[in-house]
Amino acid sequence: MFTRSAAIYDAVYSFKEYPTEAARVHELVEERLPGATTLLDVACGTGKHLELLRAWYRIEGLDLDGDLLEIARGRLVDVPLHEEDMTSFNLGRRFDVVTCLFSSIGYVGTVERLHAAVASMTRHLNPGGIVLVEPWFSPEAWTTGSPHLLTVDEPDLKIARLNVSQRDGRLAVMEFSYLVGTPAGVEHFSERHEAALFTDEEYRSAFAAAGLSVEHDRHGLIGRGLYLGRPG
Repeated sequence: MFTRSAAIYDAVYSFKEYPTEAARVHELVEERLPGATTLLDVACGTGKHLELLRAWYRIEGLDLDGDLLEIARGRLVDVPLHEEDMTSFNLGRRFDVVTCLFSSIGYVGTVERLHAAVASMTRHLNPGGIVLVEPWFSPEAWTTGSPHLLTVDEPDLKIARLNVSQRDGRLAVMEFSYLVGTPAGVEHFSERHEAALFTDEEYRSAFAAAGLSVEHDRHGLIGRGLYLGRPG
């Protein structure tokens, strides 16, 4: 997905309040599972959440994008990081907490793969553990035809990312056009991203099918909500 933009991913998302988000994850876990010590971050990207969550947990991460993982490995040199598909991974061990943040779950694309991803996370959960999934937009919340511009203005890095929100059935489609300026020159490239627009019922059904009772925090970390699942 991030073949061209991996190198500038952290700059593009430098607006994210990672410390606040990580602290909120820890707070939610502590309220439900005090004393949790191990955490797996699914679709960990460049490892920015993990870098902060390691203050409370022994951490591991996985992601399907090798370019993002290379950046994470430079940030977390002593942390096990796995290049795996979130719908079918098998690490051979379990964790107190399994997270899937920043709406990465939308990249599974279909309801069937949503079920597979939640099932894979659940298989890696210790008894009494907790799964936290931050959803992407729901079908009714996604608006097509809206232009979006994101900019980065640093001394040696200028970025403009532009797209107009589109939809293809149950997929949100983002055709990102990048203009990137560095001391070496100006580069232009495009990336197509697709993220599934799942309903609340579909998320809950995936958790139930995996044997998890589900709780929904309507605000979550950044206003998109958060699903918390526990066995039983």
